[in-house]
Amino acid sequence: MWLHVAPGLKSSPNQFLSLQDAVTSARPGDTILIAPGVTHVTPNIRINKPLFLVGGGETADDTVLLCPRGFDSALEFLANGKLANLKITAELGSCLLHRKGRLTVDNCALQCVEHPLDHLSYPIMSTADDQPCPITNGSNEVSVIETRIEGGISCVNTTGKLKLQQVRVLCGKAAWTFWFQVAKHVKEEASLVYCKA
Repeated sequence: MWLHVAPGLKSSPNQFLSLQDAVTSARPGDTILIAPGVTHVTPNIRINKPLFLVGGGETADDTVLLCPRGFDSALEFLANGKLANLKITAELGSCLLHRKGRLTVDNCALQCVEHPLDHLSYPIMSTADDQPCPITNGSNEVSVIETRIEGGISCVNTTGKLKLQQVRVLCGKAAWTFWFQVAKHVKEEASLVYCKA
């Protein structure tokens, strides 16, 4: 089922004024279309069921999710999920907090706002372990596909047992675009990629 998020929508079973309300009402497997042209404030939204969140604009920069100061992350994943065509900005903390499940970030922009406490900011933070997860039908991992990442002390922080691997970076004049996987460690590779730009 498709759910829609936009300020000014008339409330109905499939239309919501906030992303939090849409996530709360969604059923496993639903897709949430988020309206472009407005900043959606997303402080610590927990996603504990498989969902697909997609921005409704032509580019990721058209649909902005903002995690204000004082919150740990914009989105916290405890289940399988997919994000596409979204810009997620964290004023202090993480854009995405991955606790378990398979998370795919496709054609997005993740940005940690520059400030004196950069050492507390990571666009992606994963605390997942490398054990099979019965709730999500498989392993815990994060896949990042053609995603722009800016700010923070490093792109990814893994405090669980997953490791950064299969990294590809396209460096442009204005931004760096990344492809990588955070998954069960299978071979020895460099575990950190710094992207302070």
